Amino acid sequence: MTLYIMKRLALMLPMLLIISFLTFVLTHLSKEDPAVIILHAKEVPTITDQLLVETRVKYGLDQPFLMQYWHWLTDALQFNFGHSYVTDESVGDRILPAFWNTLKLTLVSSIFIIILSVILGVFTAIYRGTFFDRSIRIIAFILTAIPSYLMASIFIIFISVKLNILPTSGLTSAMSYVLPVTVIVIGYVGIYFRNVRSSMIHQLNQDYVLYARASGIKQKHIIMHVLRNAMQVAISIFCMSIPIILGGTVVIENIFAWPGLGQLSVKAILERDFPFIQAYVLIISVLFVLFNTLADVINAYLNPKLRGGS
Repeated sequence: MTLYIMKRLALMLPMLLIISFLTFVLTHLSKEDPAVIILHAKEVPTITDQLLVETRVKYGLDQPFLMQYWHWLTDALQFNFGHSYVTDESVGDRILPAFWNTLKLTLVSSIFIIILSVILGVFTAIYRGTFFDRSIRIIAFILTAIPSYLMASIFIIFISVKLNILPTSGLTSAMSYVLPVTVIVIGYVGIYFRNVRSSMIHQLNQDYVLYARASGIKQKHIIMHVLRNAMQVAISIFCMSIPIILGGTVVIENIFAWPGLGQLSVKAILERDFPFIQAYVLIISVLFVLFNTLADVINAYLNPKLRGGS
């Protein structure tokens, strides 16, 4: 198992290096001079040649491209992503509290998504074809089809404004989590529980289940064994759901005025604040790679055959 983990980590490093390079290239994809972009972001009225030269020297834009990338990479490894083009604030100091707020929202939502997906997936698989199974799938299909911004707006109007039960925006207390978490959970449970259900049905149709029942093994023991095998597919989905939700909370955070990465990223894009955009893209991309590797390691732990074929 240790050897398998080492191999996965060795494969992960070049991928992270490629991601960091592509992230840095973002600032050079625009046809406009980066120094001009910086001055426009600072709302400088008149851009002179002398001002352009000073800006390039200040931000290291006068150096060769690879040298710029190397300095940016070594700083990023220390969680130093430079300074905002607009406010001159440290991007790291600005992004850390926002990332923590988004991470808390993501983890709380993911816990409920995993629990509900497993419960609904298991029971709809056991009682497949029944009224319960069809009802759950129809309800999940309808709820999943509703856009998150529409569902969030409905909740705000009826629950927060008319009934005045929950706060409409911000992060003021534990109650602030209820509405955004509910919207996120509804949007993802309908997708993930179907994957659990499909994996469970596939395992229930295997010969070992038939032999176990013929041997008189109790149903609950069979279900637990089937669930263990079915979760090998579900674990990959659940692990990847965390960075997906983390990167997909932009709409929810802006609707509920959640002080997280999603809200800051939209503002940075509108202001063309490239250092913050680079930091946001790099963090989300790295999380995708890390959780993908984590899913492989967990699956290898559950299934020794994967370790043997590593």
